[in-house]
Amino acid sequence: MWWPGYSGQATTHRPNLGPCHGCTWMIVEPNAGDRLADNLNPFGRIFYSASTMICVPASKRQEVGLALGAQAGEARIRDVVERAGFTRFRRATETPFNAVYEARP
Repeated sequence: MWWPGYSGQATTHRPNLGPCHGCTWMIVEPNAGDRLADNLNPFGRIFYSASTMICVPASKRQEVGLALGAQAGEARIRDVVERAGFTRFRRATETPFNAVYEARP
């Protein structure tokens, strides 16, 4: 699930990778869709419940307070990662529960 200060993590990880070739930040998130309708399934309901009760309030307490919503799909995650300065982003793999993204400088 989205950690508090997720955009801060993206901003922190990017400079730490420096100009190296082959450096990768792997991101594991709930396998959520970009639209509400994409998430109306048994797993989505569990993810929405947990995120609404835990992730969103925790994010609001952080300095950035981005609170991306109850579920953030690939488009929103891509946006946060690219704003942090990563130039390559892709879905590396997925399961019914999780999506694994690869971000590179």
